[in-house]
Amino acid sequence: MTNDPELHLARSPFATASGARTLITIATYNEIENLPPPVEEVFFYSPQAELLVIDDNSPDGTGQWLDRKAAEDRRVHALHRGGKLGLGTATVAAMQYAIEHDYDYMLNMDADFSHHPRYLPDLIAGMEREPPVDVMIGSRYVRGGGVEGWPLRRKLMSRCVNFYARSLLGLRASDCSGAFRCYRVALLKKLDFELIRSRGYSFQEEILWRLKQAGARFGETPIVFAFVLLLHRGYHQYRLICWATNEVNRVAHSHSLPGGGWATGTT
Repeated sequence: MTNDPELHLARSPFATASGARTLITIATYNEIENLPPPVEEVFFYSPQAELLVIDDNSPDGTGQWLDRKAAEDRRVHALHRGGKLGLGTATVAAMQYAIEHDYDYMLNMDADFSHHPRYLPDLIAGMEREPPVDVMIGSRYVRGGGVEGWPLRRKLMSRCVNFYARSLLGLRASDCSGAFRCYRVALLKKLDFELIRSRGYSFQEEILWRLKQAGARFGETPIVFAFVLLLHRGYHQYRLICWATNEVNRVAHSHSLPGGGWATGTT
């Protein structure tokens, strides 16, 4: 497949006249088998975007493949870290990169098609609707959204974590725990990243709460999340939900939570 950005732009039916600079970000660790196909799909559905991959020194060669890809396609950028430092810190690094390089939007997604690139146009277009929003969430829990491949226990776990986050943090989004989101970089500039405590999955709830405190407006657009690797052991699932709820509880009780002033987009 050609790596010429101009040819991608000419051939894609999803090319737009928007002047917004969009950075799509993916965090990786041992994703050599998963990463190449989604990268091609990203540029099919969003040919004008650029891609930043944050790799935590994957021993399977993900970082080396990424360097070769970046040398072939100027839209691809690599950020190499020394070890496995966590999803939360990877997302913060991506946000800081987007700020430093003056992007308008930063859109985070997973590497394995659980977040399908076909939703990229809707997430980006949602940022530009009237009234504008600052965070567009790819939501599993609005009309038209859903989950494929999860056992009932995992679905209940996700629902419980989202209910807990909305109750304790005052968030109004239907999906507070998903990572498939587009952020307005101008609002990210208002955050003090040194205050962020979460390093794992609870980062998703904490960053929404901090953006809420900064005056963010939120919207949601439906996505279908395709779970690629099932968790087979119930004990592991039990530990995961306990850890997630404890993390949300810690975030909620370590700060004062003023109410009101939070605008939502149409869901």
